[in-house]
Amino acid sequence: MITLDNPALLQQANFINGKWLSADSAPAKFAVTNPATDEIIGYVPSFGKATVDEVVTHADTAWQAFRRLTAKERADLLFRFRKQIMDNQHDLAKIITLEQGKPLTESLAEIQSSANTIEWFAEEVKRIYGETIPPHSHSKRLMTIKQPIGVTAAITPWNFPSSIVTRKCAPALAAGCAIVIKPAPETPFSAIALAYLSEQAGFPSGIFNVITGDEVELGKALCENKTVRMISFTGSTAVGRILLKQSADTIKKVTLELGGNAPFIVFDDADIDKAVSGTIACKFRNSGQTCISANRIIVDKSIYPEYLDKLSKAVATLKVGDGLSPDVQIGPLITHQSALRLQSLVEQAVDQGANLVTGGNILSGNFFAPTILTDTPPDIALTCDEIFGPVAPIMTFTDEAEAIAIANQTDLGLAGYFYSRNISRIYRVAEALETGMVGINTGSISTEVAPFGGIKQSGLGREGAKYGIDEYTEIKYLCIDVTD
Repeated sequence: MITLDNPALLQQANFINGKWLSADSAPAKFAVTNPATDEIIGYVPSFGKATVDEVVTHADTAWQAFRRLTAKERADLLFRFRKQIMDNQHDLAKIITLEQGKPLTESLAEIQSSANTIEWFAEEVKRIYGETIPPHSHSKRLMTIKQPIGVTAAITPWNFPSSIVTRKCAPALAAGCAIVIKPAPETPFSAIALAYLSEQAGFPSGIFNVITGDEVELGKALCENKTVRMISFTGSTAVGRILLKQSADTIKKVTLELGGNAPFIVFDDADIDKAVSGTIACKFRNSGQTCISANRIIVDKSIYPEYLDKLSKAVATLKVGDGLSPDVQIGPLITHQSALRLQSLVEQAVDQGANLVTGGNILSGNFFAPTILTDTPPDIALTCDEIFGPVAPIMTFTDEAEAIAIANQTDLGLAGYFYSRNISRIYRVAEALETGMVGINTGSISTEVAPFGGIKQSGLGREGAKYGIDEYTEIKYLCIDVTD
């Protein structure tokens, strides 16, 4: 049984146009389970295209008034929203751990990140600037203004069920848009809790909406609805391609934060202890289920023995278990199918020449042992696909050019990492890596104040920073004839 200080946060319902539509009143519903125990947390409605069209119609009506609020009025709403989140942070963290599985300490950090994002965009509301342009004629005055794009839709994943929702809704609301959120079916309760808190903060009906149901049907309906002017999606590259195609007929803006295959390079001049610490943070956070997780660890041969020895000792100390239990550092994978897939990838890698140092097996249920493989070929499924689990494949290199070549040997380009104390190398490698983000001597790069996003087949657009709000605006050019 779930015990929360504020039980109203766990709504077994959707929030549409300021009204709660319960699972029991819906045509169908589905269960949400705890990946650590397989116990049912609750049920949410399963709606389809007709409900999507209804919620979008309401959102379109609502934003016509919302867009006319002043920047300060929208900022005040966002600041109240942030306060609601922080006042309920422990309950919200518990909901994340219950439906997603990550350790409670990580869930609390995610809630803080969610609040930070809302705070950033509450401040950024007042800086949605246009510009004046030197005119091409004595009789003309030229300027631009930025206006909200309209009704937006956010399709969010299960690995960060709160922070990715806020990464999309905060700039949308700041810009003056209405938003329809379709959370992952594995983790809907975090988004629904945010909807409840948006209501408490005073957002008008129809501005913040959450709908659940069949992923394929809802995603297609949102992409094809001509009133939805923007789709923001975080998830796999394969699904991103589908959504991009489905949005083509209505020519809507699409931002995509897709899969990653992050290289993690350790050069011979690196601080090895710091590199090992960064590997643990970058590879094993959220049980490796992050898009910017280190997917390929590439180590200079000269320091490889020392690095492997220290990494193996660090991994051996990681505690696996239910995220609600004290001191747990590695929670479950999201489903048992994910664990089976991971075990298959490891077995294939060993068959293809990799050496299993530790782990490589399902411990029980959805729990997978933290794993290290060495001598991993660079062209097998484990190193070409996004792992999304606590498995660290290691390969070696002999010089800088080889390391960069291995790192860039992928169609994906979300994040990359490297460790070096040579300032010239830092500039060279940072510029050479084909990724949208680079962590240098750190395995932790996410922050609301910097742009988040990738290149190549890792996505389109950026989230966070001043660029994040621009995605939710249209630039309008004004040309004024000043002659009498």
